[in-house]
Amino acid sequence: MMQSAVHTSRVRADDRYPSRHAPVAQISPRHDAVVHGNAGSGPLTQRELLFYQDNGYLHFDQLLDEADVATCLQELQRLRLSESIKRADEAILEPDSGELRSIFAVHRSSEALRTLCEHPKLVGIARQLLGGDVYIHQSRINYKGGFRGKEFYWHSDFETWHVEDGIPAMRMLSCSISLTANTPYNGPLMVIPGSHKRYLSCVGETPDNHYKESLRRQEVGVPDDESLARLVEDLGIAAPTGLAGAVTFFECNIMHGSSSNITPLPRSNLFVVYNSVENKPVEPFCGLAPRPNYIAEREDFTPLPYPASN
Repeated sequence: MMQSAVHTSRVRADDRYPSRHAPVAQISPRHDAVVHGNAGSGPLTQRELLFYQDNGYLHFDQLLDEADVATCLQELQRLRLSESIKRADEAILEPDSGELRSIFAVHRSSEALRTLCEHPKLVGIARQLLGGDVYIHQSRINYKGGFRGKEFYWHSDFETWHVEDGIPAMRMLSCSISLTANTPYNGPLMVIPGSHKRYLSCVGETPDNHYKESLRRQEVGVPDDESLARLVEDLGIAAPTGLAGAVTFFECNIMHGSSSNITPLPRSNLFVVYNSVENKPVEPFCGLAPRPNYIAEREDFTPLPYPASN
């Protein structure tokens, strides 16, 4: 994959994870804990916490009830058919077909999707893994429709959230909720287990308003071929799949991606990014203006409600 011109600006003193500065990619150890809670602070067992610690993800075949996702699937179709949604800033269209690729900040625009993002089962796991109160840094729907749903190239979310949003530490995670079946054939999420323990700094200067292109087709902030091949050779690839209602939690720095969908079967997922309230964004480390609030929350850090009895 082609990289942009090399950026050689000075690294900030508070930047523990520099990226897009050096002329060559570098792999270095992470400086932050992976699991911040313990087996007594939430629903996960010690065995599940250890699996997440080692592999950087947790998959549940049926964490949510059918009713929890059925309403959201109907909402998905309503949004997809709305021409006003396609014209909204929060909507991302496929680069070639013009079909809807993603919608951001869905927890603000849809009551049904907000309810699912705040589901106690999801919030409880996020709180346990991150060690306390959490807020929603980002929410989005990825459609990946049948026949022409495009890929999401390999990347670490944290690299982008750190460089372009100013998230200081690796104390956040993503939750992927299957609203349709995710099969081995329709472009499921792929992760490199254990890659969350290594930080890959990328090559290439961050362009102004990079999000306008990167959310459609990312070419800056992605791994070089040699580094990616090394990660896969050392650690392998896993692809969690499941029916509607399956949930995958994955660590913010794990290397992940998904291939295009050439089957007739759509693969639509709701993604929620939970961040610790102790990990609020600062000024972006790329030196540019922050991305819009609908992509990266910078105003509302209200902790998500969680029943004391849970």
